[in-house]
Amino acid sequence: MKLPICFLGVMLTMLVSTAALCQKKEQNIYSKSFITDQMRKVCDWQLSNPVTINEKNDNDWARAAFYTGVMATYRTTNDEKYLNAAIAWSESFDWKLAKRLRHADDHAKGQTYLEIYEVKKDPKMIEDVKITFDSLILDPKPGREDWWWCDALYMAPPVLVRLAAATGDQRYIDYLNTMFWDTYDFLYDKEEHLFYRDKSYFDKKTPNGKKTFWARGNGWVMAGTVRVLQYLPKDHPQYNRYVTLLKEMAASVKKIQSKDGLWRPSLLDESEVPHPETSGSSFFCYALTWGINNGILDKNEYLPVVQKAWKGLNIYVTAEGKLQWVQPIGAAPDKVTIDNFQEYGSGAFLLAGSELTKLK
Repeated sequence: MKLPICFLGVMLTMLVSTAALCQKKEQNIYSKSFITDQMRKVCDWQLSNPVTINEKNDNDWARAAFYTGVMATYRTTNDEKYLNAAIAWSESFDWKLAKRLRHADDHAKGQTYLEIYEVKKDPKMIEDVKITFDSLILDPKPGREDWWWCDALYMAPPVLVRLAAATGDQRYIDYLNTMFWDTYDFLYDKEEHLFYRDKSYFDKKTPNGKKTFWARGNGWVMAGTVRVLQYLPKDHPQYNRYVTLLKEMAASVKKIQSKDGLWRPSLLDESEVPHPETSGSSFFCYALTWGINNGILDKNEYLPVVQKAWKGLNIYVTAEGKLQWVQPIGAAPDKVTIDNFQEYGSGAFLLAGSELTKLK
């Protein structure tokens, strides 16, 4: 049976239109309007759906990581409701850090306090942060003792460098550098250019005999590094050392990005936990994009990595704004399910989006 020429023409037109629509949709996920809409959706959903375990277990760091993303959403949208949400959260702690003086997890809230301080200039907002780090400077311990796990390099260093910028007191940067590079010497694998989560992983191998490097742990480090570079003066003697670290880690994670654009919980052995993981992937996307935007990473080399990651992440943002496939609280590559979500995952996604809106 021969089909009429006009019918064939209509079908061809429909096919061409569908292809063009798909191409347009793909291009739109990198547009500022799409990214901003996704940020609002994810931020709004997470604000309305707090993770109760973060309150029950005093996991202040998990929520603190989210609020770094809330502030990034405020900076991107200029919508006061996000600033007000961050202020309300900070006021619920009376602008104080958590109970453990020396534990970096309990310092993480200071990032949000200091960012709000930049806007409001109320000294009360950073008073307890100053008291905490002044006491630590007077009673220092090596980085490998106080910051003995790689996640710590996200929790505390950005607070110290922001505190130095806010106060003009260089003691905070000196303390930061001493602590950071001692932890680096302790946990950084100079062959793989990745961080062990802690010393218990030095000799731990995956089922296939590979070294064990945790995706989110290394995401914490890369994100923490760019948040140090954001406030560290470019003429500081240690600036280029942080730049070198970012470049080395960027090259490593670029090589092991999975086909879907995301990274697996065990970076060198996809088969150990053969699922996507969106919190580590979001932190990598954020750090790489920041590196491009600030002229540290070559755009031609890393833009395809960033775009692939962003595309992969958005597959797992539901219509309501829930970010799926976030590995639960832990300390190692571990099982993830599509239903898993956590506040630090949303925070990392928001940070990534905030940098993607700045891409030229």
